[in-house]
Amino acid sequence: MAQNNNLTVPTTGSDDKYVTVFNDPVNFNAKHPLHHSWTLWFDNPGKRSNENTWEQSLKELITFDTVEDFWGVYNNIMKACDLSINSNYHLFKHGIKPMWEDPANKHGGKWSIQLPRNKTITEIDNIWLYTMLACIGEAFEHENEVCGVVVSVRKGFFRIALWTRSSDNRDVIMGIGRTLKSQTSIDGQFDFQSHHDSKGGAKWTV
Repeated sequence: MAQNNNLTVPTTGSDDKYVTVFNDPVNFNAKHPLHHSWTLWFDNPGKRSNENTWEQSLKELITFDTVEDFWGVYNNIMKACDLSINSNYHLFKHGIKPMWEDPANKHGGKWSIQLPRNKTITEIDNIWLYTMLACIGEAFEHENEVCGVVVSVRKGFFRIALWTRSSDNRDVIMGIGRTLKSQTSIDGQFDFQSHHDSKGGAKWTV
């Protein structure tokens, strides 16, 4: 889908002058703002485990705040299934770094699921897409709890995770997990862990 980053929503004129990406994907002149700005990050630290090395490998790619700009980004980057082993895409609200130490994340946790590589490429990419759309479209009742989402490419599986701001309110966290499972239509189990208990077993499941 073609994208022109110089186009903005008209401030004057009648409604019939508005052309959206939905009825003209090339020549649209109107954009639909998102409630939050979102930043896409990428990293591939390889086999290195040194924390400083990982942070150095983390690259901030782009920030967007409209529906049209999201599709412009999504349609012009490498799909998750095409990334090399150990790569990660992170889509987080602007101002939140995709690391446990960030103030927005340090008391939180994540819902995650591992998807075997025997799933088709289309399935993996669609699940990742639906996860991102649920976040930027604010499908969650407690959307302020949502910090961001990550897709990780590993040798034997893909992992998709949604990071939350807190990890102690069971009703809120379970609601997010149920919505995530519904939005992605995954026939599998999501596990929730707080970041501080990431080496232990799942705290909750849906």
